[in-house]
Amino acid sequence: MKHIKIDPITRLEGHGKINIFLDENGEVANTYFQIPELRGFETFCIGRPVEEMPRITTRICGVCPEAHHMASAKACDAVFKVEIPSAAKKLRALLYNVFFAGDHTTHFYALGGPDFVVGPDAPPAERNILGVVKKVGLEIGGKVIEMRKRTQEVIKTLGGKQTHQVTSLPGGVSKGLSVEEAKEIEKHCEWFVEFGKFTIKIFNDIVLANKAYVDLILSDTFTHRTYYIGLVDEKNKVNFYDGKVRVVDPDGKEFAKYAPSEYLEHIAEHVEPWTYLKFPFLKKVGWKGFVDGKDSGVYRATPLSRLNAADGMPTPLAQAEYERMYSTLGGKPVHATLATHWARIIELLSAAEMALDLIRDPEITSTHIRNIPTEIPTEGVGIVEAPRGTLTHHYITDEKGILKKVNLIVGTTNNYAPISMSINKAAKGLIKRGVQVTEGLLNMVEMAFRAYDPCFGCATHYLPGKMPLEVQIYDFNGNLIEVISRNT
Repeated sequence: MKHIKIDPITRLEGHGKINIFLDENGEVANTYFQIPELRGFETFCIGRPVEEMPRITTRICGVCPEAHHMASAKACDAVFKVEIPSAAKKLRALLYNVFFAGDHTTHFYALGGPDFVVGPDAPPAERNILGVVKKVGLEIGGKVIEMRKRTQEVIKTLGGKQTHQVTSLPGGVSKGLSVEEAKEIEKHCEWFVEFGKFTIKIFNDIVLANKAYVDLILSDTFTHRTYYIGLVDEKNKVNFYDGKVRVVDPDGKEFAKYAPSEYLEHIAEHVEPWTYLKFPFLKKVGWKGFVDGKDSGVYRATPLSRLNAADGMPTPLAQAEYERMYSTLGGKPVHATLATHWARIIELLSAAEMALDLIRDPEITSTHIRNIPTEIPTEGVGIVEAPRGTLTHHYITDEKGILKKVNLIVGTTNNYAPISMSINKAAKGLIKRGVQVTEGLLNMVEMAFRAYDPCFGCATHYLPGKMPLEVQIYDFNGNLIEVISRNT
């Protein structure tokens, strides 16, 4: 059996490899998407005061510390049974929407975008942000850098730090906004909205205007019919910071809708021996393996999933683009994995619009920003939408607020089963007998996972107590002759 290995996979947060095995006829027999990282946050947080968690969990990942900061703060609010002031909620949501716009910018232009802007078959040295700048021009590259710079300035003002934020704590936030700071942030938010509109135009001109790209997006090779989940507000509109988790089936019909505290009634996790990540699935459907369809409990939690699970966007410009996407791609829901890139920039625009609405709210400069907790701490769950998917923090403490149990289900973990399925289907659709396996073809296999914007530094948190080890022994001809494993 022939073995093709993509190691390391590229343009993602973290590390991973893809193993593709071909049968004697040269067809793909199976694929394995393996993640070798180990973090262990769920274990070493035990024994710590729960109020430290919003500060500690930002260290899980430097790519989206804001997501862990907010999910953790919301879990702490629930642990202490404290309702935060309205102004504090708006300040948190403002920071979070600015973060969303900046994070989606990074993925579209630096990680996912090169496959479309430069082209999937371009040399690897050109499929990056530098290749994108060369193709679209220095002026556009400057706008991308300016967007990242401005979002980081706003996050520092609101979060205390550009990375590893410290302002959200049980009961609210530690720092409010002055009128002068609010005026400065409003200028940035106006710029963010214009950048969102600009990014939509780039997508129209480069991706949608290319029939080959549209055909690739809609091809069966990159399509899976799954369940979809995402946070929605009381009107079933997309919400990144707050709301209930809505689940729709492959036909787009509502399957479930649950509050954060109810997540264990709906989500379970499957384990495989060949990876550190777990495979979440819908408990009421069950784990049926790596298959899609209504009878499989596999679900997706991505930008496209959020749009599929919602009835619309909360802002006007994003809503218009939302309607255009579904009209262009044949109706709702859309099952094309690569359409996630379009959904991502619709969310970028919506986040910018939301941030502008929030900073213009007179209450944003209120000094009532925290309610001091008075209840005995017990248990709490906080859920936000990370850019990569639904993020759940669940804490259980003793009566003094010392953590006894921690459970984290992060965005990428939600998507591990569909990512594995997408890679398998792409490999089977692209690698055929008689087809030369080029670097460009293998990059198209990678495109199957890159649409999910996975972050494996966040996703790996299993800690067995011993460092797992696997030694593979090859002879001088490169043949594998023995594998020695410890605790894998």
